[in-house]
Amino acid sequence: MKLRMKTLVAAGLATILTACATSPTGRNQVLLYSEPQMAEMGAQAFTGMKEELKISSKQVENSYVQCVAKSITPYVPESVFDGEWEVVVFQDEQVNAFALPGGKIGVYTGLLDVAKTQSQLAAVIGHEIGHVIAHHGNERMSTSTLTNLGTQAVAQVINSQEVAYSGAIMAAIGLGSQVAITLPFSRAHESEADLIGLALMAQAGFDPRESVTLWQNMEAASGGQRQMEILSTHPAPQSRIANLQANMNAAMADYQKTATRPKCK
Repeated sequence: MKLRMKTLVAAGLATILTACATSPTGRNQVLLYSEPQMAEMGAQAFTGMKEELKISSKQVENSYVQCVAKSITPYVPESVFDGEWEVVVFQDEQVNAFALPGGKIGVYTGLLDVAKTQSQLAAVIGHEIGHVIAHHGNERMSTSTLTNLGTQAVAQVINSQEVAYSGAIMAAIGLGSQVAITLPFSRAHESEADLIGLALMAQAGFDPRESVTLWQNMEAASGGQRQMEILSTHPAPQSRIANLQANMNAAMADYQKTATRPKCK
């Protein structure tokens, strides 16, 4: 039993040491999966969504979303994706959008009721692309893999020592890892994607100040119905707004430097 646990720990340490990376904002990351693996998974997930969800047939919606997305994607580093991004509008009331490794973007029509201007929509799309640029999907999967590995090692120790109430202890470890690791990572990812998206939209010629208005709209649309921030995968809207405002000067400098001003309608 001890030998097996040592093997698990040694394997985990070796994996971490060979998979260390740094995010665009300088945060340490562990990325266990290759970019081709992530792109393949992204393509498979996107194909599945296109088969399961209704795709909008409204030309105006599609042209508008395509215009905003295509204005931003040229500013994505080629090392992240150097091909043609596929953009799909899904007919769904969700106030949401997403981007996947391998150049995939999905926007739900419900978002268009809250992101009321092209710059507000650009803030969302830029944010979602920010997740891809920062390899957040890879990092979340890697964290989950390592957390599961650690939990298995602890379970073996508990079982080998015949610890009383082991089931309750393992349940607590599961909750503890969620609050202490998974949720903070998710909130860090959201904040990081906000800043990457802010820079992208500004470089593409969209007014970065509209990102603040977007989150004011989001908060109003939610009606204040959300979890405590410590138990949420997303920061509170006011936290996001403060983070954006703290970085607005740099974004405005990028915005004023570019002569590009998209006109998406």
